Amino acid sequence: LVNFKTLFVFAFQTGHTTGPSLNNDKLYKFAYSAEVYVDRVKASLQKSAGYRISSGVDVNLLWRNPDNDDDQLIKITIKDVQVENVNERPAAKNIFMGKSTEKIIGKEYLEALQRPIVLELVRGKVKTLYSYQNEPAFTQNIKRGLASLFQLQLHSGSSREVDISGKCNTTYHVRQDQVTKIKDLDSCEREKKGFTSHNRILDVGTKGTSATVYVLEDSFFKSIKAEENFVFLLNYRRKTGAKIVSKQRLELKSVQAGLGLIAAKQVASVIKTLDPNYVAVPLEAELVKSKCKKCPSLSEHWQSIREHMHPDKLSKAEAAKTFLSFIQNIRKATKEEILKVLRSEDKEFLPQVVDAVTSAQTPESLEAILEFLDFKDASTSILQERFLYACGFASHPSETLLKSLTEKFKGDVANEEIRETLVIVMGALIRKLCDRGGCKLPAVVEAKRLILNRLEKAKKGENVQMYLLALKNALLPEAIPVLLKYAESGEGPISSLAATALQRYDPSFLTKEVKETMNRIYHQTRQVHEKTVRTTAAAIILNSNPSYMEVKNILLSIGELPMEMNKYMLSMIQDILHFEMPSSKTVRKVLKDMRTHNYDRFSKMGSSSAYTGYITRGPDVSSTYSLDILYSGSGILRRSNMNIHVFDRNAELHAIQVVIEAQGLESIIAATPDEGEENLDSFAGMSAILFDFQLRPVTFFQGYGDLMSKMLSATGDAMNVVKGLVLLTDFLQEIQLQSGPTASAEFLGGLAIDISGGMEFSLWYRESKTNVKNRVAVFIAGNTEVDSFFIKTGMETTLEAETALDFISTVQFSQYPFLVCMQMDRVESPFRTHMTKYESLPSGRRYTARRGKAATLAGNEYPLHQENSNMCKKVFGAKSDSAGGWF
Repeated sequence: LVNFKTLFVFAFQTGHTTGPSLNNDKLYKFAYSAEVYVDRVKASLQKSAGYRISSGVDVNLLWRNPDNDDDQLIKITIKDVQVENVNERPAAKNIFMGKSTEKIIGKEYLEALQRPIVLELVRGKVKTLYSYQNEPAFTQNIKRGLASLFQLQLHSGSSREVDISGKCNTTYHVRQDQVTKIKDLDSCEREKKGFTSHNRILDVGTKGTSATVYVLEDSFFKSIKAEENFVFLLNYRRKTGAKIVSKQRLELKSVQAGLGLIAAKQVASVIKTLDPNYVAVPLEAELVKSKCKKCPSLSEHWQSIREHMHPDKLSKAEAAKTFLSFIQNIRKATKEEILKVLRSEDKEFLPQVVDAVTSAQTPESLEAILEFLDFKDASTSILQERFLYACGFASHPSETLLKSLTEKFKGDVANEEIRETLVIVMGALIRKLCDRGGCKLPAVVEAKRLILNRLEKAKKGENVQMYLLALKNALLPEAIPVLLKYAESGEGPISSLAATALQRYDPSFLTKEVKETMNRIYHQTRQVHEKTVRTTAAAIILNSNPSYMEVKNILLSIGELPMEMNKYMLSMIQDILHFEMPSSKTVRKVLKDMRTHNYDRFSKMGSSSAYTGYITRGPDVSSTYSLDILYSGSGILRRSNMNIHVFDRNAELHAIQVVIEAQGLESIIAATPDEGEENLDSFAGMSAILFDFQLRPVTFFQGYGDLMSKMLSATGDAMNVVKGLVLLTDFLQEIQLQSGPTASAEFLGGLAIDISGGMEFSLWYRESKTNVKNRVAVFIAGNTEVDSFFIKTGMETTLEAETALDFISTVQFSQYPFLVCMQMDRVESPFRTHMTKYESLPSGRRYTARRGKAATLAGNEYPLHQENSNMCKKVFGAKSDSAGGWF
């Protein structure tokens, strides 16, 4: 009723029914201001960086369609422009002090800004915007922002509406003489520039809101207030974030006598009469970005940061920081500039340059690196590997990248390990492109077909393993039947690899057929399987919503298994209960039956174990560690598995997995192998997953002869698994503010990492030891900026941390039961954050406000089960002071 009354009043006053209307022969004088603020998310706007443009705005009616009151032309003129701080500031901190508007904006731009525009309003919506053709994009956008405010409908409801932001879903709420317009910024159709990280946890959460409130008087605007808010938060640390607030205000100051209407029947005649130079321009904004003046070339920038990228400094935060700044400059560089740096660098620094060039992920950087690397040359295999691993960690890979790697794989590759890495990385890229809806892209279809077809034809065990590793990264639903076949009927290492690939799938993909196969493997109903495969099969069953009977059968098997496997399975069940995993309810239900829950079954001896605990539990993300270790009956390590998972309510990230596997080592200590493992070849190796990407496994030794030569020549040094620089967070979003300027939010997170591992034996002390060292440094940089051509205002935030995590397992097999001690230690870790708010003019005049915070995270030895703590006391109590005897 109220809305009807409002419309009736409008209709009665003006003969106008659906939009605002100006009176004839009147000049409406408004005061206009556009403000931008940039700050931390929860900070008060009173201390924000930012600026205000204020001006007068004259509006008058030029023409009304004689046949349709809803069709009118209005002229809008900006005058008396002023630029000032958005918040009061002392003279010494005011970058505008003593500068006229003409000096700040520039004479040419100020003149352009004050040239009038003409709007054709039809039923309250802008049908056409007329302006001058060669006007600077920046001033044109300011006028578009002002013109967008004049769009209004006088009845409640939703519509698709074009304005400076693009074509957006808009909802109007009308109440007497007040109208509220809500714009859904996520729905806006326009060319969007930017990218996000592949994994949600490593990404940045965004939220944008836009609302405009109109107060009407005498069928026209009395005041308009518009506000947009954009918030950006790091998902894994929501304290690190930024906001941009944009406000517009148009307020009627007076109504004066104006010029009369132009008599004409057509809009074109009016425009021609007014000024023949007027042209129709889109209401949607043009992209505009100021160019950097006096910026160093890529080569100059590289020389200034080069020392921080030395291989010896790669576990330092400064290396990660340098890596990110280098990527930012590579993204602005041409192919020739990138090639110049690559071709002029020596072999010590080149791997780090390759990391950065590949991580930049621009068409120019990809062309440059592919031209630089020669896969037919085995002598540059280190650089080829660094390139491929950087591709595997790519934050937003392109179809072109996958296509390029597929072509390289089909061509000549001199080094067989590089050939393996190529196809493993192709698997990772398939998954990332599929996750973004690109599974049907031609390059993805071709790469999938190549891997599956070649796996089917592969005869050699090493080739089968290579393609299975690619499928372990790709996680294709159509690969599950193939993985099941190899898990159940393949040889030991192949069977184990296929089973661990299935373990990486989301439980929703694990069908009845998968669980039936895993049950057959675990219970050995068709053939004998190695312990590593059987325990993986059990883990898949227990992590996939197991039935009562599946859990019962697993529990009933304990006591009938090889001794160490008995202990391992008991530890797995106890870990499910203590950590309240999803299957814990079913396990508790089964344990009410005394046939499954009795002393005989739950008192089995052995040294194998499984344990899960929390590293952190926070409001944003939590992280868990799990350590499980399986021994052979002779006390020699069969498999140790360290995992770190990071998760929030909606997503999970497999941050690190390091698996050390060994087999066929019983002959060293004249022990008897377990049943079914009598003929295994001597082998030890390490496999790693880093940020959901399975790396190519590393072999310590293969075969008895290789083992003996390593024993005689070994230095005791750990073998490197991965060393380099990884781009973790890679987020860029460019935003068109309704008031005219362009804003951007960029967050980059770099990781300098060094993971190594080793396995040692002392025959003299009858002791074995595995050590996995994880050295990491993280640097995160965020820059949220509003670029208004004549001024930049924004906020930079940085966060840096360095830490080291060691996982050590020591086994003394001079007696039985063996003494086993597992340790997971984190060293004391420095942690620093900085925040800088700034405003700067092209002349170099700049205002900055800085805040910083430094802290030290205490070192920590992560707790495992009590039994392990008791064992460690015995191990270190019994050990000789001598550290000699390692081979």
